[in-house]
Amino acid sequence: MAIDFTLTPEQRELRTEARDFAQRWLTGVGPATHALSDPEERWRATRPIYEQAVAEGWLRRILPEPLGGESRGMVDFALVAEEFIAVDANVSLTLFAVTLGLTPLMAAGTPEQLAEHFGRFLDPTGAPLAAFAFSEPGGSANYDAPAPADGVRTTAVLDEARGEWVINGRKRWVSSAGGWHGEGPDLLAVVCRTSPSAPPDEALSVILVPGPVPGLTLDASLDLLGHRAHQTPEITLRDVRVPARHLLGAPGSGRAIVAGSFLPTAALVGVFALARMRAAFAYALAFARRERRAGAVPIIDHQAVGYALADAKSAMEAVRSLSWRACHALDSGSPAAAELALHAKVFGSETAVRVVTDLMRVVGMESYTHENPLAGILQDTLAYPLFDGGNMGVRRRQLHTMLADPAYDPDTTRP
Repeated sequence: MAIDFTLTPEQRELRTEARDFAQRWLTGVGPATHALSDPEERWRATRPIYEQAVAEGWLRRILPEPLGGESRGMVDFALVAEEFIAVDANVSLTLFAVTLGLTPLMAAGTPEQLAEHFGRFLDPTGAPLAAFAFSEPGGSANYDAPAPADGVRTTAVLDEARGEWVINGRKRWVSSAGGWHGEGPDLLAVVCRTSPSAPPDEALSVILVPGPVPGLTLDASLDLLGHRAHQTPEITLRDVRVPARHLLGAPGSGRAIVAGSFLPTAALVGVFALARMRAAFAYALAFARRERRAGAVPIIDHQAVGYALADAKSAMEAVRSLSWRACHALDSGSPAAAELALHAKVFGSETAVRVVTDLMRVVGMESYTHENPLAGILQDTLAYPLFDGGNMGVRRRQLHTMLADPAYDPDTTRP
């Protein structure tokens, strides 16, 4: 048996082209947004760069080939994500969040629904956005909990006379959900309760809402600690009406759609964490080679600094290997895919927080200012254990459930 992480020539070319785009365009995100104090102003200032990413085909290149895109799988996606997020976490997240917004449609949409809604995102023009409206104010870790718990509180009621779903509720932490003008994205996939009393497997549904969305209000664009130029708003949906045909799957199939949508992104969070570690490591290594800190030799010659850098690089390689394994397992349909994706998310995100903090110690007090990138990198990195299903409230619980299952086989993840 061979264990081989060698990339194909096409994958190497993809990585090179992604790195080139990131250096040409994503380096401009910070200068374009740093001086702006309002979250919406920072978000809108990124639009020209996002449009350039779409124009150069990067949205199409992360959408799957069977649906008209150019991506051959999660490993290809991981290569692009690492190069982009190593330079900028803001526009990159806007771009990648589109795939999350489209995942319910890609997974559960009929040919007619795909024909109606998907083509807009294959066209390399404009600044199309899709969002997955899942999280709600007050948290959504127990989104599928039955009464007396709240679970998902957004409701959809079928108006049979008009053949329309009527959606009411609030959503929070949904990337790009306000859209560029506060009228919603081009497509909003809304997780909602379509039966007030049914058990979890029958209570929730996912409904497609094309934008602009009459009845959508942008209540707040959250001023985040990191990802400062990415829109993560709170929105209200008031009597939002869409045709009954916009329901994905059968009524009550939302729980399975949600679970399937967030599994691939778990593996990608490991890649996001790796990319931010890579950016921090590159800065700290250059600093250690250059700076003497009033001493006789560059600080990299001191063992404490050298050991810290070596430990950081070891951690990065471990996260890359685990994340690539998870992506490959998803691509190949391996029974180990779910567990590996969860490990990549939990281990990668928490390792990144530790590594970036350790690299800040290499640089010293100067890392605590925004005159160098480490403070901003840490601010971005702190999100990874929290979002896409927080490690404490969701991801570890999923792993715990796997381990507690009498049928669980720990050897499933062995090559």
